[in-house]
Amino acid sequence: MAQEVVIRSRASLDWEVKVIGEKLEVDRFHESLLPYHNSLSEHLVSIFKLSVGLVFNVAFYALLLFVPASTLHWWRAWVFLAVTLIVTAAAVLSIFPDNAGLLSERYRGLIQKGQPLWDRILVILLVVSYVGQISFIPLDVFRFHFMLRPGPLVSFFGLALFVGGWWILTLAMKVNPFAVPVVRLQEERHQRVIDTGAYAVVRHPMYAGFAPMVIGPALWLESSAAALIAILPIAVLAVRSVFEERFLKRELEGYKAYTQKVRYRLIPYVW
Repeated sequence: MAQEVVIRSRASLDWEVKVIGEKLEVDRFHESLLPYHNSLSEHLVSIFKLSVGLVFNVAFYALLLFVPASTLHWWRAWVFLAVTLIVTAAAVLSIFPDNAGLLSERYRGLIQKGQPLWDRILVILLVVSYVGQISFIPLDVFRFHFMLRPGPLVSFFGLALFVGGWWILTLAMKVNPFAVPVVRLQEERHQRVIDTGAYAVVRHPMYAGFAPMVIGPALWLESSAAALIAILPIAVLAVRSVFEERFLKRELEGYKAYTQKVRYRLIPYVW
C-alpha cells in the first residue's frame, strides 16, 4: 500500500513537473515574441503618423491656395496637390524602411530644447516667408496680375523643378538620419558627420533642394511675381546655413574637417 502511494506521488510529481515545464516553454515563447510585438506596434504607430503627415501636407497646401483664390475651379492647383501627394508618399516609402527614426524626429515641433535662439528666430522667419510666398500665388493669379504669366514650357518646367527638389530632399534624408528640422546637437541620438551621398556634393543638400521646391510651384501655378518672391525664404535658408555651420564646427566633432573636404555649401562650383 505504501509502495502504491509512493508510485502515485511520483507520477503526480512527474505530471506537475511536466506541466510546469510546458508552461515555462510557453512563457519563453511569448517572451521571444515580445520584441516583434513591440516592433510591430512601433511600426504601426509610425505608419499612422506618416499617413496623418501626408494628409496634413496636402491639406496645408490646399488651404493656402484655395482660400485666397476664393474658388475651387483651379485645375493647376489640383494637379499640384496630386503631384505633392505622389512625391511625398514616394519620399516616405523610400526613406521609411531604412530611416524610420528620422521621420518620427521630423514630426516634432519646430521649437525644441537645445535649439539656439538664432535658429528659433530664423525658423519662424522661414515659415512666415514660405507661407506668405505660397499664399501670394493665388492672390496674384486671380487678383493682382503683377507680371506676365509664364509660358506653357516655363510653367511645366516649374512643376519639374518641384519634383526635382523633392528628389534631392529624399536623397539627402536617405543617407542622413540626423536631418531634423531644427539646429541642435543630437547627443541622445549619437549624431555624427554625414559625408556620403548628396552630402559628398554639397554640405546642405536639403537646402539646395528647397530652392526649386519654392520656385517651381509659383511657375506651375502661373505667378511670375511669386517666383521672384521665392528669394525671401531661400535667403533665410542661406543665412541659416552660415549660422548652422558655425554651430556645427564648434559642437560636432569632425564637421570642420568635413567643410574642408566638401567645399561647396549649397551650389556646386558656385557657393
